[in-house]
Amino acid sequence: LLLGEMSSKGTLAEGAYTKKTVDMAMARPDFVMGFICTHKLCEEPGMVHMTPGVQLESGADALGQRYLTPEVVVGERGSDVIIVGRGVYKAKDPAKAALEYKKRGWDAYSLAIQ
Repeated sequence: LLLGEMSSKGTLAEGAYTKKTVDMAMARPDFVMGFICTHKLCEEPGMVHMTPGVQLESGADALGQRYLTPEVVVGERGSDVIIVGRGVYKAKDPAKAALEYKKRGWDAYSLAIQ
């Protein structure tokens, strides 16, 4: 996996950096399986797009982390996998929260492939 983009405010992983990352991946598809990114970076079917910073509500925190919902990440931005951290481990009931993310992610995927 290559880091193509980050969801933090002020990130340097965007623009020319992201383009070079995609170029490297396309040159070595035998070695690279995909990207950590905020949206789909290429149409190559063998590349997996994984997006961190997913929460049930869009927003930001005091550390500059920007959050997007499963619907935006999968449905609008074309990501294959959502990466959830605080939304699960800081939840009152982490197992219940994980199931909610699973459902919202799957529902977004189901709509995206229609």
